[in-house]
Amino acid sequence: MKKKLEHVLRKGSLLVLGSVLFACSPKQAKTVETIYEPTWESLAKHNSEPEWFKDAKLGIYFHWGVYSVPAFQSEWYPAWMYYTNLPKDHKGAVVHDHHVATYGADFDYHDFIPQFTAENFDAADWAGLFEKAGARFAGLVAQHHDGFAMWDSKINHWNAAEMGPHKDITGELLAELKKRDIKTITTFHHARNLQRYANDSTHWANSGNVGNDSHFAYDPNAVTSTTDEKLKYLYGNIPADEFYDRWLGQVNEVVDQYAPDMIWFDSWLDKIPEEYREKMLAHHYNAGESRGQEPIAFYKQEDLPDSVALIDIEQGGKTEISDKYWLTDITISDGSWCYTNGLKYKKADLIIRNMIDVWSKKGVVLLNVSPMANGIIPQEQRDVLLEIGDWIKRHEEAVYNTRAHSVFGYGIAEFEKGHFGGQSATMKYSKDDVRFSKSKDGNTLYVYLLGMPDANQELELEHVFEPNPGQNIKGVRVVGSSIDLKWSVVDDKLKVTTPEAEAMDEIATVLKVEFI
Repeated sequence: MKKKLEHVLRKGSLLVLGSVLFACSPKQAKTVETIYEPTWESLAKHNSEPEWFKDAKLGIYFHWGVYSVPAFQSEWYPAWMYYTNLPKDHKGAVVHDHHVATYGADFDYHDFIPQFTAENFDAADWAGLFEKAGARFAGLVAQHHDGFAMWDSKINHWNAAEMGPHKDITGELLAELKKRDIKTITTFHHARNLQRYANDSTHWANSGNVGNDSHFAYDPNAVTSTTDEKLKYLYGNIPADEFYDRWLGQVNEVVDQYAPDMIWFDSWLDKIPEEYREKMLAHHYNAGESRGQEPIAFYKQEDLPDSVALIDIEQGGKTEISDKYWLTDITISDGSWCYTNGLKYKKADLIIRNMIDVWSKKGVVLLNVSPMANGIIPQEQRDVLLEIGDWIKRHEEAVYNTRAHSVFGYGIAEFEKGHFGGQSATMKYSKDDVRFSKSKDGNTLYVYLLGMPDANQELELEHVFEPNPGQNIKGVRVVGSSIDLKWSVVDDKLKVTTPEAEAMDEIATVLKVEFI
């Protein structure tokens, strides 16, 4: 179908990468030292667990893009709006009907771009908010499954600098974060943007079994099958080899233009040929180390060998202490990752207690927020972030720069299975659930009580002396208080008498056990 594009496109032809694999200028390319070759064996020599990451504990990013305009159901709106025969019980089943009723059958996804205005976007304000929330690294979804880039791209002309906001969102935000010495992360989800089902009608839009490896449902009568010289790049209707070159070129472009400390990949990275994944990691690691950084990459499921990067577990966590450090990405909301009308939010206490559990198992948290299309982060989200930051500030010594104890903890919380393995990110903890961490030198143990214990009561704490049963205690306090608590050791268990309620914390009270 013919669409009016002049309201979203600049004049000029689309740059096609062809065989060009790296989106960096000759000057930049010469400054990158070849430390790692693009092979798994060579990449395994890279240190994916630098000290700064172990110390960081919390990062913040956001899902924000063209899909924020309809603000309905989820960030999967651009996919589901083209599904014409979803089962009634599918959570996206209402999207197609809603879209047609609200915007009309001839209104396509790219028609939302002029409405993605971001007029209230303030990179300094956002970076300052993330800093107040306690984040030691932050960033954004650089490109979601929809193929719209949130940076000033010379490869992908469907980008926020050329259309919609006409702003280099990635460049502005990362610059403000770096001013505050906050490490940076960019996430990539665009491996699904290739149209993989053009010749397979069993997975077309009306099949009832739409192929899951392409974001846009193929429909020979809709724009998702377009061969228009400009539109085809947004909807993924290009040869696979060209797509893979563009996929790699865009990741490298972000690495070269903005120098993120971390790059992160959503599921479906395994759909990118191995040689491209190897080249991508080699370029990120070589470029980062050449700049004096200690770069990291993250993957999901089994999309990369665990020897070359760190795993991310979506909306969940490990059930035991991990051998390697790991990441979990969680949402501030109870629903969509992007902003939707009527979105509900988790309370700060739930998020903090689950973060403590992650930290106790050598995990780090990446918390997602959901800005509105106009560039406003809703006050409800800001309030949750600030409450998290206030708790962290009061307990800073027990958060940053700590390490896992020999035992993560114990308690009575009922186990909830996570959707992507491990346990849920919304476990319900209480004062009867205990978690541990320790200082780097091992001379201090932090005991997190995931709630506020009763005042002036004796607590019996297990596992305090593992793996060194002969350790002598110098003293016990509540973190943030100078009051020395009464304590004793009986049968290798530490008994502590709690102070008055005002010296403790309702979200999580942290005891500081100092050893001689």
